Amino acid sequence: MSLTLYGLKNCDTCKKAIKALREAGVNVEFVDIRAEADLAARVPVWLAAAGTDVLINRRSTTWRGLSDAERESDPGALLEANPTLIKRPVIEMEDTVHVGWSKEVQAALVS
Repeated sequence: MSLTLYGLKNCDTCKKAIKALREAGVNVEFVDIRAEADLAARVPVWLAAAGTDVLINRRSTTWRGLSDAERESDPGALLEANPTLIKRPVIEMEDTVHVGWSKEVQAALVS
């Protein structure tokens, strides 16, 4: 099995996910959402698959620093302009998108 994991290089949750997936024999391609990801192409796919409530990290310092007008703007444009607002990791496997590293995501991918 192989998948693409989108995240940040210094994100502890992303590091844990990569380690667990590789230990389970999964081929992981890591893509840094700030430096390497084509967010204009990926964000609409992620929003369609997961929705704004799941994809937007409303606990981040970036979110807390936004004005009310920015928070109410187009979610796709907001995430493209502020990649750190994307809840991490975003994992793509074939036609499936998983967001975060919850027990449910772990059970689906590391078994």
